[in-house]
Amino acid sequence: RQVDHLVRLVQDLLDVSAITRGKVQLRRSWTEIQDILTRAAEMARPLIDQRRHALVIDVPGEPVHWLGDADRLAQVVSNLLINAARYTPSGGRISLEAEVQGEEIVITVRDTGIGIPADLLPNVFDLFFQGRRTVDRAEGGLGLGLALVRNLVAMHGGTTEAFSEGADQGSEFVVRLPLAAHDESDERQTKLPSPAACRPLRVLIVDDNHDAAESLAELLRMDGHVVQVAFRPLAGLAISEEFRPEVALLDIGLPEMDGYELARRFRKLLGDDECQLIALSGYGQPGDQLRSAEAGFKAHLVKPADLTALRHLLRELAGEGRGPEG
Repeated sequence: RQVDHLVRLVQDLLDVSAITRGKVQLRRSWTEIQDILTRAAEMARPLIDQRRHALVIDVPGEPVHWLGDADRLAQVVSNLLINAARYTPSGGRISLEAEVQGEEIVITVRDTGIGIPADLLPNVFDLFFQGRRTVDRAEGGLGLGLALVRNLVAMHGGTTEAFSEGADQGSEFVVRLPLAAHDESDERQTKLPSPAACRPLRVLIVDDNHDAAESLAELLRMDGHVVQVAFRPLAGLAISEEFRPEVALLDIGLPEMDGYELARRFRKLLGDDECQLIALSGYGQPGDQLRSAEAGFKAHLVKPADLTALRHLLRELAGEGRGPEG
């Protein structure tokens, strides 16, 4: 949880920096608003559950098509939900609503939290602004989330507003975004293809960190993959002779031999095409990634590996690899 929190803070700082320098490019595609809001709620769910809040979602029953950057809008809504969770005492209520008003989609997040004094309302979207803190300091943000919300919404031609009746009266945040006329031929041209469902793969993990290896293995098994784990390079080679993995995730910093030498031996044992190699490393500089590529790794993931990125990579590899043996 602490790593996830730190990653989010750093990413928010990078996003703010990129936006202020005009370096953010929106990837627009046709998406259903309902799908975006569901994803945003999932992103905020851990903190909402931790704080024991009730989350109520009210969205239109019919699909609402929207042309914009779905990932960025999910970030906007999740930031609003996380903000509501932080500034609402445990056991509160948060609502997420969406409705079409004319040519706009209006997204509203309400909470029963500590509220916003009238004199602070004009500043809530300012960079590094922080409201009053409760004694338990559970909020813990840097004042970046709402600044990102305002900027990302503005990049889509929308507006943001904040309302509150005052201290301890809860808050309401409203996002208004323009809707574009939806045309199916337009959708086929602009919507990015989604990756195909991933067939089960035989995956071998070689990592001397027992907890990390077993946790990753369990997550991959939950996705339907057949997974074996080795904590030492020679054990990994021995397992692979019978297991014949289609994908091997190899830690670079290993005892006995490093991941680069282990990759060389894997290719010699299994061939270049039978098993695809993914490097796991605490280092992710361009030079580290280049060395991994030269060693025959298909990809280089920085620890702790992003599970979403790994799943996407496995989908790609499943499409390239051979079918499972009967």
